[in-house]
Amino acid sequence: MSSSSAGVLPLLGVFALGLSFPSHAEESWRQFRGPTAQGVSDAKGLPLRWSETENVTWKTPLPGEGWSSPVVADGRIWMTTALEDGKSLRAVCVDFATGKLLLDVEVFQAEVAQPKHRRNSHASPTPVLDGDRVYVHFGWEGTACLSAKDGKKLWENRDLKVDFQNGAGGSPTLYKDKLLIACDGMDFQYEVALDKLTGKVVWKTERSAIPKLENRPKDRRKAYGTPQLLAHNGHTLSITTGAERFYAYDPETGKELWYVDHPGFSNVPVPVSDGNAVYLSTGFPKPELWAIRLGDVAGDVTATHVLWKQSSGAPDQSSPVVVGNRLYMLNNGGIATCLDTASGKVVWKERISSDFAASPLFADGRIYLFDCLGKCRVIEPGDVYKELATNELPDGFMASPAVVGDSLILRTKTSLYRIH
Repeated sequence: MSSSSAGVLPLLGVFALGLSFPSHAEESWRQFRGPTAQGVSDAKGLPLRWSETENVTWKTPLPGEGWSSPVVADGRIWMTTALEDGKSLRAVCVDFATGKLLLDVEVFQAEVAQPKHRRNSHASPTPVLDGDRVYVHFGWEGTACLSAKDGKKLWENRDLKVDFQNGAGGSPTLYKDKLLIACDGMDFQYEVALDKLTGKVVWKTERSAIPKLENRPKDRRKAYGTPQLLAHNGHTLSITTGAERFYAYDPETGKELWYVDHPGFSNVPVPVSDGNAVYLSTGFPKPELWAIRLGDVAGDVTATHVLWKQSSGAPDQSSPVVVGNRLYMLNNGGIATCLDTASGKVVWKERISSDFAASPLFADGRIYLFDCLGKCRVIEPGDVYKELATNELPDGFMASPAVVGDSLILRTKTSLYRIH
């Protein structure tokens, strides 16, 4: 078995994000980074090369601006976007077969657009699909559940008022009958579970690092985490990177199980795992990539379970991908780095662009790297940097890709493409 194939098998059992979803990657891509939330697909026959005029099944201009990644199920592609300079917050639906824009519905109308960073949008969190329901999240302005049939709003929750300073970034995660949301702002820091049928709060857990964070400037207390579900030794954990602390919760009750202290804040990259360790980025001001050994533990495990730390090339926005015993990561300086997962040592490092925000994809034995300028470099996993193809589309990528069947679904800053 090749190292590429070996890298996929443990991941499918490690992250339990498919607990309430069908696991067929070839049919759906229901959440950020796919069935395992790791940017890994078992699809075959994906295109290696494309351009504006080559291997494009369709191209659909999208209204407004949004960096949320496309999610796909039942022949429909969902995203969020914002019009009126962030006052009109919307969900859009595109037909997978034809590229036709089926729905464009306003979810929330803001009296005043919330502030955002120049690299962010007013519609950056990625939706979650579950049967006939679509869950969308817009940070301060609210969370809502829509009908996947007609876009009708089934419920809304506008009580999670957290000041992220730079706009919302983290995406919601579905666990059984609960929607998990990380709320780490300058003012409040907590994680919450909403009832997926009603939007009511099931549990709310304040971050245990709050006493420490109260001694920090307000803009160093925030994070942009996405809860991840990790299956380990028969238990399911909800893990999230917050400011200065990495948390593991019981997703059923919200009880904190264990944590690791780190020095960062404004954390964006989503952690990944190979079943032996969790790999997380510590965030700003100086990102580091840390490996945390998994085990049946409780409380503060900072001194006992941090396996290694690597500061060279660590990501600040893009999430890593693990293939076999190698971890591949991108930073917004345009540097791609391959690490050995056992030691954290750099295997290779290459400057291949000037900027990355989208997260890499491992599929069909290849790694796809999408940059903010519109180029996608396709590389071969391994201990040397080997580029198989370079493809380009106008406008650049802030959103991460989706895979359905033998097609790539790619959102640029202005359009949606089906590449086949």
